[in-house]
Amino acid sequence: MPTFQFEAMDSTGAEIKDVIEAATEEDAQATIRQMGYFVTKISVKKSRKKAEAAAGKKRRGFVFGGVKSKQLTAFTRQLSILQDAGLPILRSLRILAEQSRPGRLKYSLEDTCEHIEAGDTLSEAMAKSPKCFDRLYVNMIKAGEAGGALEVILQRLADFKERAESLKRKVKSAMIYPIVVVTVAVGILTFIMIKIVPAFQDIFEDFELELPAATLMLIAIAEWCQEYWYLIPGIPVLIWLTVKLIRKFRAGRMGWDQFVCKVPIFGQLIEKNIMARTSRTLGTLVASGVPILEALNITRETAGNAVFERMYAKVSERIREGDAIAQPMKEYSKLGFHPMAAFFWFAFIGGPIGLLIYMLKYRQRVVDDIVVNMVDVGEETGELDTMLYKVADTYDEEVAVLTDGLTKLMEPLLILFLGGAVGFIVISLFVPLVSLINNLSG
Repeated sequence: MPTFQFEAMDSTGAEIKDVIEAATEEDAQATIRQMGYFVTKISVKKSRKKAEAAAGKKRRGFVFGGVKSKQLTAFTRQLSILQDAGLPILRSLRILAEQSRPGRLKYSLEDTCEHIEAGDTLSEAMAKSPKCFDRLYVNMIKAGEAGGALEVILQRLADFKERAESLKRKVKSAMIYPIVVVTVAVGILTFIMIKIVPAFQDIFEDFELELPAATLMLIAIAEWCQEYWYLIPGIPVLIWLTVKLIRKFRAGRMGWDQFVCKVPIFGQLIEKNIMARTSRTLGTLVASGVPILEALNITRETAGNAVFERMYAKVSERIREGDAIAQPMKEYSKLGFHPMAAFFWFAFIGGPIGLLIYMLKYRQRVVDDIVVNMVDVGEETGELDTMLYKVADTYDEEVAVLTDGLTKLMEPLLILFLGGAVGFIVISLFVPLVSLINNLSG
């Protein structure tokens, strides 16, 4: 017997949504009227098992991971354009699914269409594909459905995704140049140590030259590289795996995230980047009509840093007690002393000097006074989302300026490093070589 999904109103005018089993649609309507309801909408609810079986019959390749941020951003913008043009949501999703390449996004869109046909709303259907549509995405869609402004929410979501993607590209582009240069430089220097220096060493030994201290040091480094060459790529990989393992534990993750927020040179960039992203996330959710507690929880989950996650969790707790956002944000943005953070400062920033720097920095806040004041003003005027957008825009600009400054600073530093390394090798090799030539000519 088929199942019918219906919407109706009772005698008081309240809206009723439920399902009922009946042989035909006429029998279903008659049964609903006997229950005292006035039918406004009724349709056959497709069996979920049939929908899943139909989806399972489609041939799909095996897919790893989720959807790339760039791909999801483009999809969101295209969906907002189609909705603004007045197309039904199911048709829009099918159009975008057909033009997508085989992968996580295409398969998730196909599943979403199946679930919508089975009776789910768009947000409910998207929530069943968490590797494609995260909690932030689903809740904004849900708020748009509740407010009857799905096309507006999609435009806002597309703007948010595009700004976040632009900020991510700026940070990545600033990091690519020094990483590539350092990697190539280390590879060239390693080749010189393993292939070139031993050839000069054989010449010096054949003529029994008395070598200066710099040459002896260079030969010792070359011998170490020849014997332990695998440690050159192995040490960075080992450090990365160790940090990744430590971050699996709660205390280790908090310590590492405190360390990266205040680490010299890059700490300020990381901190401002997270502040810009979380402010824009919270502002977008508030503007979309998501309840403030739910918006704070989503922002906490998408922060990606334990320091900010703790702050937003504490702010959420204080709001439940009746407080505003600004004051608890100011109180809980202080880092505080953490033994794992002290360990990372000792291990990576020069031992005792690193500990001394940490003792001077651990009381600093990750949220500036200007942010707290703007949030406070936004709460008083009822323009919290607008103020959060202004905070995000300000920090976006600061991140762009810091990124350009670091890029310009890294260039002379890398030149000095490479020039010093090459100069040391040349001097160490050619001083005894000149001495040998002079002896031979004499």
